[in-house]
Order: sequence, then C-alpha cells, then structure tokens
Amino acid sequence: MKHSVFTVAMPDYDVPQAAKKLKEWGYHGVEWRVTSLPSPMPETPNFWSANRATVDFQNLPESAEQARKISETADLEIPALATYLSCADVKSVEKGMEAAKIMGAPMLRVGVPGYDGSTNYRKVFEGGLEAYGKVEALAKEHGLKANLEIHMGNICPSASAAYRFVSNFDPAHVGAILDPGNMIYEGMENWQFGIELLGEYLAHVHVKNAQWRIVEGRPNGNLVWKPTWATMRGGMVDWSDVINALKKVGYKGYLSNEDFSLDAPTEEKLKDDLAFLKSLE
Repeated sequence: MKHSVFTVAMPDYDVPQAAKKLKEWGYHGVEWRVTSLPSPMPETPNFWSANRATVDFQNLPESAEQARKISETADLEIPALATYLSCADVKSVEKGMEAAKIMGAPMLRVGVPGYDGSTNYRKVFEGGLEAYGKVEALAKEHGLKANLEIHMGNICPSASAAYRFVSNFDPAHVGAILDPGNMIYEGMENWQFGIELLGEYLAHVHVKNAQWRIVEGRPNGNLVWKPTWATMRGGMVDWSDVINALKKVGYKGYLSNEDFSLDAPTEEKLKDDLAFLKSLE
C-alpha cells in the first residue's frame, strides 16, 4: 500500500508548500482538495472554509496545470482528486474530470445525494442512481473512475449501502472510497465484512479516526452521546484491523490521510500518522 494526504488535512500550507512538505515527510502521493476558494481568504486557516492547500475550482484548468507541475516537481503521484461535486451537477462533474485528466489522476470523488429523512430513502436512492448513470457515462468517456465516499449523512453511510449503490455500475468507472472514520459517526460494520463486500468496487481508502463522547445527561437519566474527531491512535477505529482486512483482499491502492484531530500541529501530526500506519503494515 502507498500513502498520500488528502490536503483538507493541511490547511495551513499552500499548494507548493504542501507538495514540498509531503515529499519531505515521506509520503508517496497527494490527493488534492479541489473546490472554489473564498475571496478574500480568511486569515486563520481551517479545514474547510479557509484551506490553502486547495486547487481552485473556479480557476480551472490553469490551477490544475499548476498543481500537476508542482506535484511532478515534488515527485508525488496524484492518486485521486477530492472534489465536492454532486452527481446531480453534471456540467461541474465534467469540468472536474477534465481537471483530473490534466493532473494525471485516475479517479475523482463525486458525491451521492444526502439523506435527512425528509424524502423517502427509496426515492432518493433511485434519483441518485439516475444521476450517477450520467456520471458513469462521463467517466467512461474520459477514461476515469468516479468514486462515491462512504459518508455520514448521505445515502451510502456504510459499506453495505455503498455496495447496493455502486453494484449498479461498471467497477472500471465507478467505485467507493472506504472511510472508517466516517463510519464511526454512522454506518460502522465489521471491517473485513465490508471490505470483502465492496470487492472490485473498493477504489480508495481515507484514513482518520473518530470517537463518541458523552456531552450531557437528560433528566430521565439517559446519557447523550455525540461523535467527534480523534487522533489516529486515540479513536474507535482499530487501524490494525482495517489494514489486515485490506491485506487479505490484496488491496494495493492508497491510504490517504485526512486527520481532522487538533491535538498537534499539522507537521507533527502527519509525520506521526505515517509512522504509525507503516508500523501496522
């Protein structure tokens, strides 16, 4: 397995700095965050609204060309692009795929519909299938793979739900991103079971950790628990179990770090995470 960082995890570095640092720290690749940047950029970096390690979607294709050159100079592969595109926005998905081709990335993340209970799941699921069919056609046309991410709050929060969705498509052009950290929030299953079920649709793995904490108690005595991000070593995902399960199915792709914990500075955290994951392999 190879190691990359999804640059959402390093908001305090700009694109050239991020590539230089990842190579220096020993990573093999970089999964660029691709979305529109705010203007002006807030002074204080954060993961989502002020992330400097972002390829600006509004400035494509120029920003994609720059990121490709920067990655090549740092001798980093680009295993995937992490976009925030919805499968319903076909025009933007095609623009994202054109960027992936420029950057030499074989895959990109394309989101499935969310689920909040306001519309029956079956109706949302069918609409998602219809929209993703158009995404699949674009992926075939561009010679790429579109990946949905197993994520809380959407119609694919578990490996089982993700398989039910992606199994309607060609695994050469539609895949799933396994994300055990997200699955602590919602959708946790036996890791090996889920990895075996996804089979040929398992395209990429996001690496982070999370845990549940008691936040309050109700008058009736019930405790209220809520999930939150945790350090790689300190959360509820036992990454040794996940890596062993990946080994059993012969997974040869990337483990892409998106550690959202705030216990240590970015450099210290990402260097320690890499050492930890390598020790488990």
